[in-house]
Amino acid sequence: MAEVTTRRNTDNNDPLKNMRKHDGNTCGQEAKRVTSGPTSPVMEASGPNGLDKKLCRDIDISALTSLMEHLPPENDDGNHEYKRQLVEPEPSRFQELVTQMKYRLAEGQGEALYEVGVEDDGTVRGLTPEDLEKSLETLFAMAKEVDAVATVVMERTGPLGKAATVLVRAQPSEAEHVEIRVAICGNVDSGKSTLLGVLTKGVLDNGRGGARLQVFRHKHEVDSGRTSAISQQVLGFSPTGEVLNYGDGLDVHHRSWGDIVNQSSKVLAFFDLAGHERYFKTTLFGLTGHLPDYAMLLVDSNRGGIIGMTREHLGICLALKVPVFVVITKTDVCSAHVMEQTVQALFKLLKRPGVRKLPVLVRTAEDVMSASRAISSGAVVPIFLASCVTGESLDLLRSFLNHLPARKEWLEAQGSPARLHIDDSYTVQGVGTVVTGTLMAGRVSQGTSMLLGPDTNGQFKEVQVKSVRNKRVPVKSSTAGQTVAVALKCKHAREALKRHDVRKGMVLVDRALNPEAVWFFVAEVVILVHPTTMRVGYTPVIHTVTVRQAARLEMIGDHEVLRTGDRAKVTFQFLYRPEFLVLGSHLVFREGRTKGIGTIVEVQPGVKPSKPYWKNHSSHLLKKSPPTQNQELHCEHAALKRGEWDGDRLRRAAALAHTLPDRGAEIAIPDSTLVTCTKVPAHGVKLRARQGKSSEVAGSHH
Repeated sequence: MAEVTTRRNTDNNDPLKNMRKHDGNTCGQEAKRVTSGPTSPVMEASGPNGLDKKLCRDIDISALTSLMEHLPPENDDGNHEYKRQLVEPEPSRFQELVTQMKYRLAEGQGEALYEVGVEDDGTVRGLTPEDLEKSLETLFAMAKEVDAVATVVMERTGPLGKAATVLVRAQPSEAEHVEIRVAICGNVDSGKSTLLGVLTKGVLDNGRGGARLQVFRHKHEVDSGRTSAISQQVLGFSPTGEVLNYGDGLDVHHRSWGDIVNQSSKVLAFFDLAGHERYFKTTLFGLTGHLPDYAMLLVDSNRGGIIGMTREHLGICLALKVPVFVVITKTDVCSAHVMEQTVQALFKLLKRPGVRKLPVLVRTAEDVMSASRAISSGAVVPIFLASCVTGESLDLLRSFLNHLPARKEWLEAQGSPARLHIDDSYTVQGVGTVVTGTLMAGRVSQGTSMLLGPDTNGQFKEVQVKSVRNKRVPVKSSTAGQTVAVALKCKHAREALKRHDVRKGMVLVDRALNPEAVWFFVAEVVILVHPTTMRVGYTPVIHTVTVRQAARLEMIGDHEVLRTGDRAKVTFQFLYRPEFLVLGSHLVFREGRTKGIGTIVEVQPGVKPSKPYWKNHSSHLLKKSPPTQNQELHCEHAALKRGEWDGDRLRRAAALAHTLPDRGAEIAIPDSTLVTCTKVPAHGVKLRARQGKSSEVAGSHH
């Protein structure tokens, strides 16, 4: 379908600068109410929600009506091909068409869209029933030649007859499939986990959150009903566009990831993020570290406006240039006038200066095809009205997910040296240390020698890849754009690779990159929100890809101070350890209410701090163990100052403390917490955190 008329975003770098704060009540006062009774003329004209007729006044009517009559001109690049007709071509011409289809499939990473009955300039002419049938037979024969499957997904009417949109998708392969990552974000209690459970498990919700139990990872999430850790699920599509998660018969809910992935030509990997403000750092790590191709923003229809963390999540997605589509949930229990308030508030938010998106309400199959084509540009935001209890609009949402285009950036990165950014690590019995992350470039294969690092001293260790898994399926290799799990071992047999040797933020890279860790880097930043002013010495937490560490502001270009809305080229210094950074990477920094975005423009690998931060700010660190162990242990516990204590840090710190002398040791964190690590024979390691006059046992590890 034709792309919707877009508006140029003149302030993409300031997505939150002019997003004025206001609550749902304000939105409700500004919006007009519509009669919700059964005899409402709006209800009769537009359906159960009573929205279509009124909301069309907020959409570019000329753009929507032109979708059915005219498509944008054909592009020589990409995976979209127009054909006026394909009636009984000559054998030589048929081979040319097959070669052209191979090119379109390669451009779309295994899938292409053909418009039959359409001129190259985008004019929809249509064909007679006989010519359309013969053209489709030719197209099906072409797909068979390239080991693909062609499926008619939509028909439209032109002046001379009908035109057809045909999806051509390659057959499933164990080694290759189209993978698209979608981050699910939105305010707390908007139904993120419930929608994910319904989409991936194939069973509607019972109205009390039963579907979300399928995707929760921890017991406390089940008890509270709120996500606190990033949960991953997959949705597989066959070459014909059917969802493979649901299966047939009684085993519908017991399909493993391996069964789904092996039979799928296209796999969507969902990342269910936390909506509560308390877990915002987890959500921020998911958006920066998991590198989603798209973001699905959920809005609760019963709120009557845009509230809570919805603006924060939308702003981060815009800052990271992640295309967004919106699902308005719980429509089955929402009255018409409250629904109207919510949608109107969403439209106003998307049209604000600094956002400037064109919202499009998806109501038909034609809208789905238009939205799937236009979303990759980032200028259009498709909006779905859905219910996980009644199933309203879920078919449209599944069809939209089926037609989401792959991001072309990954295809270009496959020829570069391998680079994997680590977002988690595990110890698997009988296998050893396993790291997971997104493969940003190149290819990782079984038996390959790579470099792992940097450690706290900025060094990289040579390791060997024992095995590779993609979506829990063993594979021989994986390419850029895929989320993989890699089992590692040290290159030299005398050394052992333990889990505490690996942390989030490390990278696994090809030796050809000759990686170097840096303490200092330069970034071009924009201050989105700050209550006062920022000066040299300001210390936010930096998020870039999987790196998350506090950094000190060392230099502010031509400015003395920075305020909300200012742009500047600044220099940061990491406080606790050097990191591996990539030029051009987006970064987000936060500290309290302060938020900013930026891009890394320069790294300074040869520059080192005169003294590490912990030496400048602590007169004595551990006094009864070797310095290198003290530094590592201090880095693990420095997060206590920001209240970021968790079980992973406890285990890593305990593993380090096992190497200390029997008497144990202490770490003094300035103005905050004193952490005592005591090695007790036959009882493992006990850790105690003491703050002020109170004393609390932080945990123990055996």
